[in-house]
Amino acid sequence: MDHAKIADLIPMLQVAIGPAILISAVGLLLLTMTNRFGRIVDRSHVLAPALRSADAEEHGRAASQVAVLWARARLIRRAIVLGSLSALFAAALIIALFVAALGPFEIAWELALLFAASLATLIVALITFLQEINLSLVALRVDLNVTAADTSS
Repeated sequence: MDHAKIADLIPMLQVAIGPAILISAVGLLLLTMTNRFGRIVDRSHVLAPALRSADAEEHGRAASQVAVLWARARLIRRAIVLGSLSALFAAALIIALFVAALGPFEIAWELALLFAASLATLIVALITFLQEINLSLVALRVDLNVTAADTSS
């Protein structure tokens, strides 16, 4: 590459920093989501023996907790998939920016679509994540009702 081409590439590197930061931010969100997913799986492993060996009343409580955990796991999995897609769209955007900078390509519309897809999937991932957090309160309510019932007897 000659000097003029490198000078032309520097603004493109500056433009690519935004999507790279987006990838980093989504990565941190994914870390949080996978940690929550791991806790759901761990809690399910604790409840599984209770489902097999509990009396009818305890079995019902454990089954309702497992049902909530299953719904939470499905939501968090969906949020993780959508967050991953957001990061993939941002990575594709960075590649497309470099392709556009290096060649005689006019792909502004495609770049805009990749950016919009990245943000749209991130928005839906965050909404799904909020749904999972709200559902976790249902599990807490089930646990607290059990605790309250146990302490009043």
